Order: sequence, then structure tokens, then C-alpha cells
Amino acid sequence: MKKISKISLIFTLVVALVASQFTIASSARAESDRLGIKAEAAILLDAKTGKILYEKNADTVLGVASMSKMMTEYIVLEAIKKGKISWDQKVKINEYVHKLSAAPDLSNVGLTQGEDYTVKELYEAMAIFSGNAATVALAELVAGSEKNFVDLMNKKASELGLKDYKFVNASGLNNKNLMGNHPAGQPDEENVMTARDTATLAFRLINDFPEVLEFSKVPKLKFRDGREYPNFNWMLPGLIFQYEGVDGLKTGSTDFAGYCFTATAERNGQRFISVVMKSPSKNDRFTDTIKILDFAFSNFGKEELLPANYSPKKEGILPVTKGKEKEVKLVTKEAIEMVIENGQKEKYKPVVVIDKSKLNSKGELTAPIKKGEKIGYITMKSTDEDYGYLTKEGEKLASVDLVAAEEVEKANWFVLSMRAIGGFFGDVWGSVSSTVKGWF
Repeated sequence: MKKISKISLIFTLVVALVASQFTIASSARAESDRLGIKAEAAILLDAKTGKILYEKNADTVLGVASMSKMMTEYIVLEAIKKGKISWDQKVKINEYVHKLSAAPDLSNVGLTQGEDYTVKELYEAMAIFSGNAATVALAELVAGSEKNFVDLMNKKASELGLKDYKFVNASGLNNKNLMGNHPAGQPDEENVMTARDTATLAFRLINDFPEVLEFSKVPKLKFRDGREYPNFNWMLPGLIFQYEGVDGLKTGSTDFAGYCFTATAERNGQRFISVVMKSPSKNDRFTDTIKILDFAFSNFGKEELLPANYSPKKEGILPVTKGKEKEVKLVTKEAIEMVIENGQKEKYKPVVVIDKSKLNSKGELTAPIKKGEKIGYITMKSTDEDYGYLTKEGEKLASVDLVAAEEVEKANWFVLSMRAIGGFFGDVWGSVSSTVKGWF
């Protein structure tokens, strides 16, 4: 009986230990998602620098549905900027695009076969009402075929720094909805990305082509057929979930992707970008986004972390060779401002990076040095764990140049000669002194 009791006791302890581990793991997961977002993946960032302020499963590869159109928008806007196409250029609608525009249960404005539409009309249909046929028409215009355009999409994704993605069509539909004309991938495949990559795409789209917001902020599209088509972004002014400051960017939904939304909002000069992927319902993607943006605007703000002309304590003075002065003071060219969580300013410490190409083997600068010459840069790092930045370029936006506070002229030949002589005799005297000391 005693033996059985011991076994039972051991078994009970093991069960309790395992249960406690599950409880700890569950608590850790709950703590990691501090906002209680229903979406499977989400991310929030400062739109200027790409500093990540919150994330949940940001590297999980998921369907993106019509958020794919942000890549199509980028490539079209780039083609316009380079003069390859123009806003008023006419596009004649072919049979396939016409039939696709009339397909049931797809987001579309009707496009008449053989009729001409301007690039701007098609772009508005794509950006405001998520018109799938209009998107295909633009893809064919830019690249000659949607297949060629998909190649451009994947190439551009790599150029923009995306890591985990695959584009198989221009619109974000499931290939099975393309009436047998899927340009790449399998017959039932869809475009996929991570929340991090989707945010990176939105970040580059807004910063490289800010005019995109002039289209995405339009609540209703008035098309040439006399009809009004509502924007699927219901957080725009006058729509169901209207939210102060929202002016973009793109929704998406398919059975595979669930309900997705890339949002951007600006208040008092501060802009944020958020992404939610695979929300359970159409409304959840907006309520999730409201939680994220409320969190952003209530808890984060721009703070001056270092003033202009700040000189670092350790690296603020560098030795100079061949100069009239033997050292030079380094200061920040301007103040460092960053979007950080309220009350966390004291946790940020300066990190100095000196341009090693400007130093000799002894760690000295070589005169002449101009006042204001860049010697390195300073950025700020939190002593707490943070999410970092989307891109290295974004991190540089949160840094400032470290420059010479004054000019250091090159010393003339006489001064350099005297220093050399002094140095020689100094070495000799040092050697003699050491020898003499050795005698006693």
C-alpha cells in the first residue's frame, strides 16, 4: 500500500508540474498579445521610421487577398513616375477583362469590352473599390500580360526588402476565380505574405508615393456608369467604423486569407500603419484595428531624446594627427526625436557609431577637418527589449549625424617637424630614464 501511495504521489507531482508549465506558457502567450487581438497576425509601426511598436505572429505566412493590390499600386505609380505610362493614357478593355468584371461575387466595376478607360479611372476602381478586373487591365498595360506583371511583383518585393512572400496574380483573388487564366502558381493558389512584409510594403508605398493616400481616403467612388461604389475601408469618414485620422489603405478577404486590413491614420503630424491578417469576421478586422490604433495614439508620442549639439561622454572627443589641435570635439548635428511609449524616455541610451574609414590605425582622425564634417552617427537604443525597425534604412531615419564641432587645420611643416623632434627626444629620454632606473 505504501509503495502504491508513493507512485501515486509521484504521478500527481508530475501532472501538477506539467500543468504548471502549460499555465506559464499560456500566460506568456497572453502577455505577448497585450491587446487581445482576434486576428491571427498583426503589427503596428511608426509610418516615418518603420519603428515597430507592437506585433503578434508577424512572421507567419498567411493569405493577403486584395491587400496584394498595394504591390500593384506601387508598380503602377512607379511606371507613371518613370514616364512609362500616364494618368490620362487610354486602355482598351479586352474580352477577358470584360468577362472578369462581370463575374458574380467578385468586387468589380463593370468594364465594357472595346471601350477606352483612362489609367486614372482604372486606378481609382482598383484603389477605392478594389476592382479586380481593373487591376488586371492595369497589369496588362504595364507589363504586356498579367503573367509578366506577376514576375514584376515578385521582383519588386525582393527589391523592397520583403522576406516571405509569393505573388501568383495581380489582384489577390484565388486563382480559381480567374476563369482559367491564372498567370502563375497552382489553379487554386493565392498570394501570401507575412504581416511584417505587408507592413513593409505599406511603409514603402506611403513614403515613396504619398499621393496614394489621395485615392485611398475617398469614401465612395463615382464611376462613369453613374453608380457610386463604397470603399471597403469602413473606417473612413462617414462609414460604419469611421475613425479620426484614417485615410487608407487597403482591405482584403477570401476564404483562405480570412479578413485582412492594412490601415494608416494621422493625427497632429503623427502617422501610424497597422496590419491585421486573418481576422474571424469582416467587422473584427476593423475592431481589431481600432484597438491597435487606440493603443498607438494613447500610448506613443514623439519625444526629443537628445538635443542638438550634444557631445557623447566617452566618444565626444577624438584625437587628431597632423593638426594644429591635437583633438576635436564631436556633437550631434541636430536633435534626435523618436516615437516611443509614454514614460519610457529614461530607458533610451545613446549608441555612437564612428566611421572607421576616417580613422588611422591608432584610432586618430587626420587633419584637416572641416567644421560640421560627418565623423559618425548616434542612434538610441532602449534598455528594454523592443521590436526594432522594419528596415535598416528606417533605423537610420531615427539617427543623427555626429559632426566635428570646430575646424582643425593641418599644422605646417615646421610645427610637424618640431613635434617629430620632440617625440624623438621624448622617446630617447624615456629610454635613458628606464635604463638609469634599472641600475638602482
